[in-house]
Amino acid sequence: MSNRLISFDTETTGLDYKTGDRVVEIGAVEILGRDKSGKEYQTYLNPDGKEMSEGAAEITNISNEQLKKAPKFKEIADEFIEFVKGAELIIHNAEFDVGFLNNELRLIEHQVDDITTICRVFDTLIHARKTFPGQKNSLDALTQRLNITGYDREFHGALLDAQILSDVYLNLTGGQVKLNLSTNDEFTSQNDNAANMI
Repeated sequence: MSNRLISFDTETTGLDYKTGDRVVEIGAVEILGRDKSGKEYQTYLNPDGKEMSEGAAEITNISNEQLKKAPKFKEIADEFIEFVKGAELIIHNAEFDVGFLNNELRLIEHQVDDITTICRVFDTLIHARKTFPGQKNSLDALTQRLNITGYDREFHGALLDAQILSDVYLNLTGGQVKLNLSTNDEFTSQNDNAANMI
């Protein structure tokens, strides 16, 4: 397993790249030695004329007008690949983001046409379902359950979600738990038991 972890998220025009939806934002946060290193990668992307769906625009507050001025994926692909190469990507619902990212790579016929050939992937959604079976395990639900605070959640953004996901990952995997353990022994005990079930 790589010592270099990257918490990663995308925002997209809609829910299905197979029907033409595209990536409009990439956000990535580097984790080294179970601490955020301070290195981040973020860019908006011009989706080549594909418009934001009403739902996506509402959730992200990203406008079609704003994206016209953004670079196209082919313009940033190499620097993005350089940033993530060899790392383990931490992704919530990895199938979604990996599918979209690989679609972007294929559309530009990049030599890397599958991100999983240069990065390992850890899916926090799968991990959370094992840790908290039968409960809601969306990123928002986990943020509340794990008492992760200090983020403005009015709108979703790829970099913001990657920052939140890095905290969720560190909590889920037993590092940097931001809880007052002296007054929350019951939670700690339940967390230990859940971790042992995995």
